[in-house]
Amino acid sequence: MQNAPLVVVPLAHKAAYLARYAEADKGWADRSEARWPAPCWYVDTGMAALMMLLTAVDEGLDACFFGIMPATGEDFRPEVDVPAHTAAFKAEFGIPDEYAPIGGICVGYRADDLPPRNPAVAARRRDASAVIHRGQWGTT
Repeated sequence: MQNAPLVVVPLAHKAAYLARYAEADKGWADRSEARWPAPCWYVDTGMAALMMLLTAVDEGLDACFFGIMPATGEDFRPEVDVPAHTAAFKAEFGIPDEYAPIGGICVGYRADDLPPRNPAVAARRRDASAVIHRGQWGTT
């Protein structure tokens, strides 16, 4: 991962998201956050990240999503410090304040000298009946 030739950092942009949904074709005239049950600017950025991961795999590449972690030894409280802990990263790359990095994606080829993938990964995969519910929770 440290030698990946490509690292993508998906950035959420709340103001752009709220502005888009205040346009005439969306039916709302304001930019209120109150109508959003979840901050969809993060959700959609996460979905874009997932599409990048899936596309990389479809193209025969390896890819990995990782979080942007606080500096070693830094006291971090995610309920308070999420914007603060990315400040150094944003400063290093000149990212404007209104953009929020949600993590990073490294993309590249698997190193030839790595051992085969651990078969336990596939063994941990749950059966579809354990994760798909039709009608009510617990109904397969």
